[in-house]
Amino acid sequence: KEGALEMHKDSVGRTIAVAIGLCLICSILVSTAAVKLRPLQLENKKLDIKKNLLVAANLLKGKKFTIDDIQKEYEKVRGSIVELSTGEIKDNIDFETFDARKAVKDASLNYLISTKNDLAKIKFRSKYEKVYQVMDGNTVIQIILPIHGKGLWSTLYGFIALSPDGKTIKGIGFYEHAETPGLGGEIDNPKWKALWKGKIAYDSNFDPAIKVIKGNVSSSTPGRQHKIDGLSGATITARGVQSLVNYWLGKDGFGPYLEKVRRGGNLL
Repeated sequence: KEGALEMHKDSVGRTIAVAIGLCLICSILVSTAAVKLRPLQLENKKLDIKKNLLVAANLLKGKKFTIDDIQKEYEKVRGSIVELSTGEIKDNIDFETFDARKAVKDASLNYLISTKNDLAKIKFRSKYEKVYQVMDGNTVIQIILPIHGKGLWSTLYGFIALSPDGKTIKGIGFYEHAETPGLGGEIDNPKWKALWKGKIAYDSNFDPAIKVIKGNVSSSTPGRQHKIDGLSGATITARGVQSLVNYWLGKDGFGPYLEKVRRGGNLL
């Protein structure tokens, strides 16, 4: 009995030791893989953002794109950093390394949005943001702006593309969100996104005027140039898209920059 008890204790001890050893080995392998793959993950993230930016601007057609397709089309895009409060381009901030999401967490780089103005329900934004210009030679043919704000379940991150007049919408798209598939997730539906093209983002006073309505916009709908069809079963998500678009196109967002664009300056 004593011998059997010793063998049992020895067996349990060995099992625990083997389990601990395996856990240590696995943790080392996972950590090493994470470190090794980090640069690749960052590159893939950058590539995904480029792809979604181009899709929002209707520069990539179809459903499948190669890396070469994305890189070739992105060669037409130039980027700048803009100070949102003034609309001025900031040449002293490196475009490639600047990260607005990280800036939001930095007290010296973030801006507290007043409750009254916080249509996007994000509380803070960066003092600076990236803006993109799509070029045809030396001529700007589109302006693409990053946008984000609250939907129903998540923060939506995407892009809105405008004509050089700074008010006509050319496209919209979201590259990150966690809305319900088939409901709020319909913001990814190409048919719904196509409804935005040609809409006028501002009223006659240049106040943001986009409205996602219940039902469909028809030729007899008053103010139809500012209105988008609603999403069935996804009223809160649709209202969130409306609010975040109007926030980022407003005076607290890219409004000062777009005002300069409409006056014929600050495109580059």
